[in-house]
Amino acid sequence: MQQSQLDRPATRARGKRLAGVALGAGAAAAVAMWMLPTVPVLTPIKAEAQTAQTPFGRAPISFADIVDRVKPAVVSINISGASPRVASKDDDRRGGRNQRPEDLFPGLPEEFYEYFKNLPRGFPNIPKRPTQSQGSGFVISEDGYIVTNNHVVDNAGKITVSFDEHNKYEARLIGTDARSDIALLKIEADRKLPFVKFSEKPVRVGDWVLAVGNPFGLGGTVTAGIVSALGRGNIGDGPYDYMQIDAAVNRGNSGGPTFNLDGEVIGVNTAIFSPSGGNVGIAFAIPAPTVTKVVAQLKKSGTVTRGWLGVQIQNIDEDTAASLGLSAARGALVKEVVPNGPGAAAGLRSQDAILSVNGVTVNDSRDLAQKIGDFAPGTTVDLKVWRGSREESIKVKLGTFPNSREEIARLEEGRAPAPQYSSLGLAFEPVRGKASREGVLISDVEPGSDAAEKGLNPGDVVTQVNQQPVSSPEDIEAAVKRARDLGRPSVLLSVRSQNQQRLVAVQIKKG
Repeated sequence: MQQSQLDRPATRARGKRLAGVALGAGAAAAVAMWMLPTVPVLTPIKAEAQTAQTPFGRAPISFADIVDRVKPAVVSINISGASPRVASKDDDRRGGRNQRPEDLFPGLPEEFYEYFKNLPRGFPNIPKRPTQSQGSGFVISEDGYIVTNNHVVDNAGKITVSFDEHNKYEARLIGTDARSDIALLKIEADRKLPFVKFSEKPVRVGDWVLAVGNPFGLGGTVTAGIVSALGRGNIGDGPYDYMQIDAAVNRGNSGGPTFNLDGEVIGVNTAIFSPSGGNVGIAFAIPAPTVTKVVAQLKKSGTVTRGWLGVQIQNIDEDTAASLGLSAARGALVKEVVPNGPGAAAGLRSQDAILSVNGVTVNDSRDLAQKIGDFAPGTTVDLKVWRGSREESIKVKLGTFPNSREEIARLEEGRAPAPQYSSLGLAFEPVRGKASREGVLISDVEPGSDAAEKGLNPGDVVTQVNQQPVSSPEDIEAAVKRARDLGRPSVLLSVRSQNQQRLVAVQIKKG
């Protein structure tokens, strides 16, 4: 049986592949999971559908009244900015190095590609290419807060929100959360905006739903369907479960709302399951309870903090349970413990089976991740652990869950922390060795920065800033501060690169 491909639909030109999934016997297809896009209502909406009596109760004969009420609160989102650079599997993330020339310049002779691959510093910095993308969103308050997907606004330059062709606003990004794929925007309008509210009622399979959004740039599109399933896992990168619907959604619907028949938001459309990238009746939405918790934190602080146990876990199947001496396949099995993490400090070990948290049973690894993530960092939790042939109780003081994949990978692999760029777009560290007092080493260059465009590279040494010798990162910071105080927008660096000295003027970032 062939493997089909599950891709998360990016509202950008390309989708983002998430995972491989197998179809049923005799079926194989290239399945794409596409990220989706969605304009506003003056008070929280309470709308009712026109209904007719059936043997099972009343069923809608028209959704027009609901649409009239909710559609003004649904927006189209247009993104202009820079596309992410092409990265190879051995990308060391140093100033855009190791971009694959065959991706950037396809169709050229192989010798051209080999030449750049063999350069000591990898492929040089390439300016990011401008791109346009579209998505959807919806207004949740009369003062202009808007919910959308993180992947819609990821790496965005300028964000424009459109209610229609005449009412457009530039939006400010309040915060994003990649783990739940939720982002919060804010616009400033000279009027109170129409808005919708989240439903607090439980959702049932078979409930009618309406999806409103901006598929393929066709803003204000409404489709109808039902809730097909609940608790769909392994759709996104985080531990959250998704709601499956069969209302037609396509690329551009990402970030748009799914409404119930009361005109309340029950989910945020985020992905589709499709062999072609178009609608086949299988779409996924982030449930309202998850969205409301994330939005509350983003509105308060611009970020989301979660408890972190510091372990890698997997499900426990029947064979694993039998090998451990467990009576049933339940809990989460610790594969690895992150060195110096909270779990390691508390004494958790590989092959421990975590059965409960604060007395609440853990069903599987996703359940454990959700439970731990709901705690605030610094909380001490009581874990019931099966170790050897008996249960033990272990108290763990939770850390803060890393907010980026790079940071997670660093912690799990014990690598050095991500570079901290200065206001020059450069990361510095002291020069070591014989010339330890001669200048400051550039350890990293921020991709897309003025320093990167000026050709500075890791390994270069800054010896002077505005004619003043420097021997530490603090010396450079002090020189930049003096330049700022004098109202200068840039500083002149004297840089030693491969035994050659040159002068480079680098712009100072604002702020």
